[in-house]
Amino acid sequence: MIDEVALREALAGVQARIDGACRVSGRPPGAVEVVVAGKYVAAQEAPALVAAGVRVVGENRLADLVAKEAVIGGTVVFDFIGHLQSRKVKDVVPRVRLIHSVDGEPLLAEIGRRAGAGTRVLLQVNLAAEATKGGFAPDRLDAALAAAGRAGVTVGGLMALPPFTTDPEASRPWFERLRELRDGLAARWAPDHDLRELSMGTSQDFVVAVEAGATMVRIGRGIIDRTRMEQP
Repeated sequence: MIDEVALREALAGVQARIDGACRVSGRPPGAVEVVVAGKYVAAQEAPALVAAGVRVVGENRLADLVAKEAVIGGTVVFDFIGHLQSRKVKDVVPRVRLIHSVDGEPLLAEIGRRAGAGTRVLLQVNLAAEATKGGFAPDRLDAALAAAGRAGVTVGGLMALPPFTTDPEASRPWFERLRELRDGLAARWAPDHDLRELSMGTSQDFVVAVEAGATMVRIGRGIIDRTRMEQP
């Protein structure tokens, strides 16, 4: 089981590092939100997240989202951060604040059909054209924003996972590229889309991501596994 005290201390350490990276990027402390990846936490362990002060939980699967909502719904905010199938949109949309991983125009259209006007999403960008990852190619983002507008969906920003590396600094150019894309799109598409969010950075590279402009980071196994108690 998760040690609530250890998790709170680990999150405080993450926040301190984020605040330091915010200063490097010329932003005040508190400018970046931590989304704790729920896939590393079983539903029965979810109350430990609340006790440790977690405010936003990101889920990758509908079944896990439903299970945790039954346990801690109303005490945290849920985001959806995994690949979302169109047939599951109707069940996901009412349960979450934000979908980080919209990766195609058909999905945008389905979200528009199932959600109310003004629903906000993030567009997933496949920066390196990796065959194993979904997302929009950078040169298709304007078309995606147009499609979102037709569907009545507001794009609140971009999300990306850079190519895998064990060196956080190797991800910096990709994070900076995402920020540049966001800035250009924001200038062209305001006020139709607000494009203020950059969801990028995970447990291994979140400091570099924040320095590059992230407004949301996804933290999971890097802290959860370190805060589990030995079972008797």
